[in-house]
Amino acid sequence: MNPGVRRGPRQPRAPRGALGRAIGYLGKHRRSVAITYGALAVATLAQIAVPQLVQNMIDAATRGFIPGADHAQGESLVINAALLIVAFAIMRGIFSFVQAFMSEKTSQDVAFDMRNAIFSKIQRLSFSYYDQTQTGQLMIRATDDVERLRSFVAQGLVLAAQSLMLLIGTLLVLAFTNWRLTLVVVPLLPISLGLFMAFGKISQPLFMTIQTKLSALNTVLQENLAGIKVVKAFAREPYEEQRFDAAATELMAQQLLVNRIFSFLFPVIFLVAQIGQAAILYFGGAQILGGTLNLGEYQKFSLYLVYVFFPLGQLGFIVAMMAQAAASAGRIFEVLDAKSEITDKPGAQSLPPISGRVEFRNVTFRYFGSSDPVLKEVSFVAEPGQMIALLGATGSGKTTIINLLPRFYDAAEGAILIDGHDVRDVMIDSLRSQIGIVLQETNLFSGSVRDNIAFGRSDASDAQVIAAAQAASAHGFIMGFPEGYATKVGERGATLSGGQKQRIAIARALLLDPRLLILDDSTSSVDMQTEHHIQQALDRLMHGRTSFVIAQRISTVINADQILVLDKGEVVARGKHEELLEDSPIYAEIYHSQLIGDVEPKSISPG
Repeated sequence: MNPGVRRGPRQPRAPRGALGRAIGYLGKHRRSVAITYGALAVATLAQIAVPQLVQNMIDAATRGFIPGADHAQGESLVINAALLIVAFAIMRGIFSFVQAFMSEKTSQDVAFDMRNAIFSKIQRLSFSYYDQTQTGQLMIRATDDVERLRSFVAQGLVLAAQSLMLLIGTLLVLAFTNWRLTLVVVPLLPISLGLFMAFGKISQPLFMTIQTKLSALNTVLQENLAGIKVVKAFAREPYEEQRFDAAATELMAQQLLVNRIFSFLFPVIFLVAQIGQAAILYFGGAQILGGTLNLGEYQKFSLYLVYVFFPLGQLGFIVAMMAQAAASAGRIFEVLDAKSEITDKPGAQSLPPISGRVEFRNVTFRYFGSSDPVLKEVSFVAEPGQMIALLGATGSGKTTIINLLPRFYDAAEGAILIDGHDVRDVMIDSLRSQIGIVLQETNLFSGSVRDNIAFGRSDASDAQVIAAAQAASAHGFIMGFPEGYATKVGERGATLSGGQKQRIAIARALLLDPRLLILDDSTSSVDMQTEHHIQQALDRLMHGRTSFVIAQRISTVINADQILVLDKGEVVARGKHEELLEDSPIYAEIYHSQLIGDVEPKSISPG
């Protein structure tokens, strides 16, 4: 069956081997792993030695009651055994500390590697992946899922190794001590192992569902915080609280379901252990009465028996951590294994410095999961230095054209050529580094104004940054800030006005000095004075460069070298302003409707 086909509302399952792959990250930290498990082995051996020393003490003490026994020698044996027990306890404490510290360090190293791997992968995935994936889902994978996996590496994996060492070592000692009593214990082990595997199989998909519901909760929170101004403006706080409450309720219900299952698991595990202890009491008592087992051996066997049942008691905890880690590992590798649709093809060459000639040759494009084309056989040529304006209604294909130029998406049919090079044949970084983009919704990053201007050229000098800001008509308002270029812009540029953010974005593009520009119409929602400043900056930015401008107002593209009028994914008209007024009914209609809209408000009397 095709793994990509959805199978209905079944519980999600982690990919096979995901946890093993995650544990494989330990291979990058072999030294730390060797110290961790070496210290664990020494501490476990010290623990296993104690019951034998206890037997020696009891044997020495019981011999002291025998008539004619050397009491001084017996007392010396008791003291020596007690001192050895203390010495082994100290040794166990020291090596347990080393093991605990190194296991925590190793787990943090693994979490560091995984978070970096996830972030690096996210940076390289194509836009189509983000069209299908919620931000909250990705954030949970890089944070909570990694933390659950880290906890398993630091605790669960160590507990499993400790339990295995303790169980094997104890069974070997018991077999050599009293093989008949050992056979009483052995049948309980496959029962416990069966419980372990059954509960692991049941709980893993449940933990997958918990992580999915946690992601949904995080998405609600992330969307609410990002749009808090809109929420408050429309007084939608009660509705948002209901959304969050619903997501939190679903998460809590799933967690309670898992807790009910494990509330059953732990008593069952302890029941198995109690049955084993009862069997040992019965058969061990019979051997004592029969004279084949002395008090010291029985006490040693009883202590070792605790070492057998202690790992069994830990199974529930290990199962829970392993199931959570397996679920989280599966979700992490879903991201790491995701295939980007936009990649460098084998043998791709670096795009040489371009002059800016762009050709769309019968380009058709469909978004993921859609059979209807967004663009239909679009063809045009932009010569170096020309300004190409894209005009049309919402959904006509304007944004799709500018997304195809830097290969955010690939054309389904046809070809896009820059200076004669098919964009699919050149390296992505060499292509995008020669394209400047200024969008209507400006994205700034938390940091200083200077950092945001130099985002595309981190090696730029202060003089170059200032020159770009001056050309973008941004230097004046930047110097009006108390800290000038060191001013922090806040998250997503929250401390700046829309016009200020736009001019910083223009300065960022100017500093890159690209030959090819993509401009969303950024003046439709600002006041006249700000529009004037932004338009001046854009004129400087476009000078001598091939520019693609998405136009909302005809007034911004009247002087374009070529205007493409789009309707339902097709170029229905092309030419200059004067030509289109005469030849294109759609363009003429847009022009006259906007002209009337601009004139009518001026004719209304303020009284």
